[in-house]
Amino acid sequence: MSRVSQCFNSEEEKSHRVLVVDDEADIRELLALTLQRMGLTVDVAASTFEAEQYLHKHYYNLCLTDMRLPDGDGLGFLDYVTRNYPGKPVAVITAYGSAENAVAALKAGAFDYLSKPVSLPQLRALVKAALKLPSASQAKKIGEGQPAAGQPMLLGKSPLMQQTRLMIEKFSRSQAPVHIAGESGSGKELAARLVHLNGPRGDGPFVAVNCGAIPENLMESEFFGYKKGAFTGATQDKDGFFQAASGGTLFLDEVADLPLSMQVKLLRAIQEKMVRNIGATQEDPVDVRIISATHQDLGLCVESGKFRQDLFYRLNVIVLKMPALREIPEDIPLLAGEILKKVAGVNAAPPKLGLKALKELQAYDFPGNVRELENILERALAMTTGGEIRKEDLQLSVKPKKAPERLKSLPLQEYLDSVEREAIMEALEKTRYNKTAAAKLLGISFRALRYRLDRLGID
Repeated sequence: MSRVSQCFNSEEEKSHRVLVVDDEADIRELLALTLQRMGLTVDVAASTFEAEQYLHKHYYNLCLTDMRLPDGDGLGFLDYVTRNYPGKPVAVITAYGSAENAVAALKAGAFDYLSKPVSLPQLRALVKAALKLPSASQAKKIGEGQPAAGQPMLLGKSPLMQQTRLMIEKFSRSQAPVHIAGESGSGKELAARLVHLNGPRGDGPFVAVNCGAIPENLMESEFFGYKKGAFTGATQDKDGFFQAASGGTLFLDEVADLPLSMQVKLLRAIQEKMVRNIGATQEDPVDVRIISATHQDLGLCVESGKFRQDLFYRLNVIVLKMPALREIPEDIPLLAGEILKKVAGVNAAPPKLGLKALKELQAYDFPGNVRELENILERALAMTTGGEIRKEDLQLSVKPKKAPERLKSLPLQEYLDSVEREAIMEALEKTRYNKTAAAKLLGISFRALRYRLDRLGID
C-alpha cells in the first residue's frame, strides 16, 4: 500500500486530506504532487480494497477516483462511500470524451468529474470547491430552513416545501448540473440562488441569464465573449457570461428558448469545460457550475425537436421540482404575511388578511404562483380602506382547478394550445393588454410571448 503525505498537525490533517484512487502509478504521482503543492495531505491507493482500508483509518475531505480500477470501478467505489460515509464528496476521473460515464457518475451522486488527460487548473478548482463544502451542522440548518444571515429564504412549512428545502441542501453539496422545473412564478431563480449560496461556490458570482431575452445574432458573443476586432463594433475585449461566472454559478433561465444553433455550442462548453472567445485562436478553461430552469417540459421539447437530446441529458442530471402554489395552500398565510410586510414598508404596520380573504386565496388556482400572489396583495393593499384586507379587495375571479369537459376530448396538442391560449388571454386582460406586463406576469420573455401570440393566432 503506497502513501504520499506531508506533516501537518492533527487539526489541519483532519480538515485538509484527500484520497486518490487510481491503478496507474504515473497518474497517482501526478495527482499527489499537485495536491501536495496545494498544502494538502494526500494518500494514494491502487485499488478499491486499498482505498477502503484508508477510509477506515482517516477522515477525508475528498476522494478522487478513476472510473476503471483492477477490482471494481469508480461507480462502485462511489456507491460504497455514499453508503458508508454519507456527505463525503467523491469526484471521478473519466476517459477522454466519455460523456456518458461523467453523466452516470453525477447522477449517482458524484461531487464532480475530471476528464483525461487531467487538466491541473480544473483539478485545483475542483479541490478548492470540495474544501469549501459546509459542515454537516450547517447543512442541517439549511435543510431545516434556517439560512445564514442576509440569505434569501424559501418560505413554507408544508411537507412539500420542507422536502424542497432538503433537496436544495442536498444538491448544494455537488457540482453536478441542476435543472429546476416548475411553473412561472414558482420561485425557480430563488431556488437556484440557494443552491449556489449554500454550496462551495457561495462566495463566487451568480450570473443569471434569461435565455429568451437575448437576440439570436448576439447569443454567441454574450455567452462566450469576444476579442477586439473580431467583428465590426468590437472595439475592445469583452468577457461573456461564462467568464463572468468563473468560480461561481451560471443560471440559464428559460433554457428551452435557446435556438438549436446555440444549444450545440453550449453543449460543447459544458462537456469540455472550455470556451473560446469570438476571434480567439484557442480555448480557455472555465470553472462554472450550470443551473438551468424553464416552465416548459424539456422532455416534450426534446420529443418535438425543439431541444437537443444530448444537451437535455447534460442539463437534466439532477432535477428539482418547485411546487406550484396551489399544491401548498397551507403555506399561503405565511407567504401572504411576509409579502404584506414587504409591500407595506418598514415604517408601516401591514394590514391583516381577513378570514374570508384568506379562504378565497387558498381556493384560488394561482396560474402565476407566488409572483401572482404578490401582485394580488399589492393591488389589495391599494384597495383596502381599513386595517384588514377583505375578500372584495382581492378582486379574484376564482376559476375551476380542473380542465373544462370540452377540452378533455381534444387531441393533446390542441388541449395544450387551449390551456396556453387561456393563460395568455387572462394575463392580457389583467394587464389591460400591455404585452410587456403580460409577459412578465406569465414569467416569459416578450419575444417568447410574441412568438406564442403569432402561433396561436391571437391579435
